[in-house]
Amino acid sequence: MATQKVTVELPQAIFQQLALIARATQQPLEVLVAQSIVSNLPPTPDNAPVEIQEELLKMQIWDLEELLAIANSQITSEQQKRHTELLEKNSTVEELNKSERQELSDLRTKADRLMLQKAYAWSVLRWRGHKIPNLNEMPL
Repeated sequence: MATQKVTVELPQAIFQQLALIARATQQPLEVLVAQSIVSNLPPTPDNAPVEIQEELLKMQIWDLEELLAIANSQITSEQQKRHTELLEKNSTVEELNKSERQELSDLRTKADRLMLQKAYAWSVLRWRGHKIPNLNEMPL
């Protein structure tokens, strides 16, 4: 991997902490600093579908209220109910007609997109130092 040289001025206390850890773990200071930077980079949407990556990246500049709003959002109860109805109908002997199949697909796409947005919002919040609730505390 190609490297670039960067000069960073650190407070003495942080430098001493890094130097202490580097000696204790027998790692070069440069390796420890690079590892620290990599582990603290903001989240990237590289694993998300291409069509939503730009939207997710824009969330990096959202303020706290915007991120919390999406992180705590849910699909509407009407959408949940309709999704369940279509899934149940699809699992029985009744076949969905073309418009119902499209509706089911659209509802699934909306739910998947919201799930990705919520996960990304939580990861940005975590990166910014906010506490992430436990799984049982999160809205579904």
